[in-house]
Amino acid sequence: MRIRNYRTSILLGITFLFVLSAFWFMQSLAFIVFISLLLHLLLKPPVSVLEKRMPRSVASGIVLTLFLAFATGLLFLVSNSFLPTFTAFVKDFPNLTERIYQFSIVENSSFLMGEMDTLWNELVNASVTALKSSLGLLLSLFNKFIDFVVILFVTFYLLKDGDTIKDYLATRFPNSSHERVVKLFNRILNSLRIYIASQLAICCITGIIVFSYYTVRDLPYASVFAVVSSIAEFIPVLGPTIASAFGVILMTTYSPIVALQTAGFYLILTQVNHNIVYPTLIGKSLDLHPIAIILGIILGGELLDAAGMFLAVPIITICKIVIEDIHEDREQMKANLASSRWLHRKSD
Repeated sequence: MRIRNYRTSILLGITFLFVLSAFWFMQSLAFIVFISLLLHLLLKPPVSVLEKRMPRSVASGIVLTLFLAFATGLLFLVSNSFLPTFTAFVKDFPNLTERIYQFSIVENSSFLMGEMDTLWNELVNASVTALKSSLGLLLSLFNKFIDFVVILFVTFYLLKDGDTIKDYLATRFPNSSHERVVKLFNRILNSLRIYIASQLAICCITGIIVFSYYTVRDLPYASVFAVVSSIAEFIPVLGPTIASAFGVILMTTYSPIVALQTAGFYLILTQVNHNIVYPTLIGKSLDLHPIAIILGIILGGELLDAAGMFLAVPIITICKIVIEDIHEDREQMKANLASSRWLHRKSD
């Protein structure tokens, strides 16, 4: 085997290992670039449409400005409903936990009491920590003014010169592999675009449905459970399960019958999301096994807490695409080598 034949694959592997290591050694810079890239992927389609009628720089500025106005308005509307309810929820939380232990079936069993203690503490810690960390991650973008401004500028230039930057990076690899590297970048960006757009859609749909359910049933803390369920969708498999259990257990303080009905609601919602909505929006473009997702989320949580859990699926997707590209290139080389040997023997 000649190393020279695989130099592009080796360079790709080293490059993406370096990029991934940046999330550990240069977290602030990595998150600024990553969030800017996600915004670029979301806003690129409307920019491309407007570019037909005006310069791309002007189109980028208009789309970015409209997005900021929309995000600010949405944040204002959600905060007006969520923050007062969340404050009341935090104040009432000790009373809610006390009511759970007042059920006779739990009080009369020391085993159930112990198991409930363990389960409840783990569930509360996971849910509250994830909620606070996720909200903190989102709010930090607005609290850190300098980072926020940098993200806007990076997003603007990615919208304006993203294709030029991509071509420039591709030219850093051997000339014979330029087309291959461009295709690889396009595959990665397309997968990330599908993932983030679909996740945002699923989060919004889930939040609206959960809020509607609690509001129609006249149940307390509708906006809190809606936000928890919405944010949890960013953590596939584990997130919705934790959010569902959180909602069902707290509804037992309201009524066991209501808790049972809520469990049925979450079960139907989860099944529809995972079997209809998620496959329809994302399809088989990511093609990740649930085991890979779960292990990746656990590892991401260990390394970077809630942010790592959010980044797990995109990073696994990128690694998978890079590995597949290297494997496909190796198989193509083997096929070309076998073909050349066959032609050589035939000519002899």
